[in-house]
Amino acid sequence: MDTVKVLHNLRKAPERNEVLRQIRQLDAPPYTVDPQVLRRFDQRQTVFGRKANDPQAEFYRKETHEHAAEIIGKGEPGYSRLELARSEAAWTVSNHFRGAYSWEKLDTSHPVMAQLDRYAVTDRAAMSAQIKETTRMYGADLVGICRADRRWVYSHTMDGDPPDIPPEFEYAVVMAVRMDAAAIQTSPAFLASTATGVGYSRMAFSIACLAEFIRNLGYRAIPMGNDTALSIPLAIDAGLGELGRNGLLVTPEYGPCVRLCKVFINLPLEADCPIEFGLAEVCRQCRQCADACEVGAVSLDAEPSYKIACHSNNAGIRRWAVNADKCYSFWVRNGASCSTCIAACPFTRKAL
Repeated sequence: MDTVKVLHNLRKAPERNEVLRQIRQLDAPPYTVDPQVLRRFDQRQTVFGRKANDPQAEFYRKETHEHAAEIIGKGEPGYSRLELARSEAAWTVSNHFRGAYSWEKLDTSHPVMAQLDRYAVTDRAAMSAQIKETTRMYGADLVGICRADRRWVYSHTMDGDPPDIPPEFEYAVVMAVRMDAAAIQTSPAFLASTATGVGYSRMAFSIACLAEFIRNLGYRAIPMGNDTALSIPLAIDAGLGELGRNGLLVTPEYGPCVRLCKVFINLPLEADCPIEFGLAEVCRQCRQCADACEVGAVSLDAEPSYKIACHSNNAGIRRWAVNADKCYSFWVRNGASCSTCIAACPFTRKAL
């Protein structure tokens, strides 16, 4: 693959068609793991789990907005009282519609659904196409299907419980919700955090609707945001993109400027192929996300490796590991989440 040409297109041309033409389907996901080391990750080891449970973490029990009033008082552009209110409100659906993450059917007001027989799937490919069409109707910008690889299910949830996902849940429908790329470009100001919140609220809407659709057909569904299982490897398995230097899924259409969610289902489907579009070579040469990070959380190493950068990295995966401790500690000092590594990515700028 002509990496120089890809880089030239990324940096010089607003049109993304060249990148899309680079997409190649693969027989196996474009990541490498050490099966002797890789273990299912404990969600309590994520930076948000350690914030609540790890007294050794420098950000233990520190909330993102705890310095917001002080920051607003400085009067800096992008950090106003109005902008913080807008940012917080963007999370409303995600934070308060907990039914979005329910494992059980929500709507029992239409008894006709209980009277109908389970929908018979005679053509897996056709059913998969229907699932994708429906998912896009519910707000997903990208959608793919993969086998529900149990390696990516958390060993324990935030509550310390092992997720009990029956074997019948063979497939995951993985979706990406695009964020406002122009708003993300203002990172780390409050407007970028607003785009993130809107993304999460749209995620909750999309997975809730898809899960109810599946249940209305007589099958079962487990909708997930960041809970229960790791979104990025499942998205890679489902053919949505590749893992970037910034530790995020990078899609050929929108770069890393997306939020991910998924629904495990027991409906028989047809899995998509993973893809590659030259991202690994671009990330080796580009480093713009690492240069832009104010706290050096993104690796500048020439090559990906099995090294981990902090306790919130899972061992046994070859990648550029991101130091989540530095990242979240900056969020606390900033008074809002940060998306600077997303904003700096040339694939994001192509989505503007």
